[in-house]
Amino acid sequence: MIVNPSAFTVLCFGDSNTFGQPSEGRGRWPVDVRWTGRLQQILGTEYAIIEEGLGGRTTDLDDPDRDDRNGRKYFQPCLRSHSPLDIVVIMLGNNDLKAKFGREVDAVATALEGYIDNIEGTAWTRAGGVPATLLVSPIHLDADQPAFAEQSSEYDSESVRKSRELGEAIRHVAHKRRALFVDAATVVRAGIDGIHLSRDSHEQLAKLIALEISTMSGRN
Repeated sequence: MIVNPSAFTVLCFGDSNTFGQPSEGRGRWPVDVRWTGRLQQILGTEYAIIEEGLGGRTTDLDDPDRDDRNGRKYFQPCLRSHSPLDIVVIMLGNNDLKAKFGREVDAVATALEGYIDNIEGTAWTRAGGVPATLLVSPIHLDADQPAFAEQSSEYDSESVRKSRELGEAIRHVAHKRRALFVDAATVVRAGIDGIHLSRDSHEQLAKLIALEISTMSGRN
């Protein structure tokens, strides 16, 4: 925990790619490898990074196979628990594209608007304002990776196609709601399972987000 009382506080809310699941299998990358840990190291002690990742987390869908993966149900108490906050980084969407949900890209992006509603209505900064929101469009699913067919039974070809369209839909929501936006797929890639970040991608994603946060905070 960063104990600097004036640290710029960043909540990172996401799924298994924020949790740090390796593309090579189960488990979790060490904190100094996963992108949230690298973000802390890059930004330093003038910033406090709070990691809130959970594998299988959806935006606002109930998963019939796992009853605790609806991110929206946890998000508001999460904001209350961690406020005051300066910025909330949200990287969700690919789990919504699982074949069993049959969800369209625009519906995923619209669900993220609900997160902005929660931030505006629940969270606060030390000065009593509203924290900034940074929407991060997730990586593309990659069916060409060697372990995709074995590891990706919940995704189909439509899921892969939609993952490539998700960035523009989320960008539109960010623009509409005056939120910040970055597209992870512009700098990172999936590893051998075609779903989770490759190890080196954690570093690249951390750099992308660090640049956006440091610019926004004025502490760069």
